[in-house]
Amino acid sequence: MIIAKVVGNVVSTIKHSCYAGRKLMIVRPMHLPGDKPDDDFVAIDAAHAGIGDTVLVCSEGNATRALVGNPNAPVRSSIVGIIDSVSIIR
Repeated sequence: MIIAKVVGNVVSTIKHSCYAGRKLMIVRPMHLPGDKPDDDFVAIDAAHAGIGDTVLVCSEGNATRALVGNPNAPVRSSIVGIIDSVSIIR
C-alpha cells in the first residue's frame, strides 16, 4: 500500500475495455523530507477521490484485477481509500 496525493485525472477517448466506465487518476506518492520522491503513476479510482485528496493506493496487480473483475486486465494500481489525516511520529 502507498500513501499518495491525487494530482490529476486522465481523459481518454480510446482505451482498453477494462477501463470502460472507470475513473483514472494520476497519483504522486508521498515521501519523507530528504527522501527521493517516486514518479507519478496512474491508478483506477475505486474510492471516488478527487484532485488534492490524500489516498491509499493498492499497487498489487491481482487485487486491482479482482476489483475490475477481469483476471487478464492490464492494470496494476487502484485507489482504495481516502485518508483524512497522516501523522508521522519520530
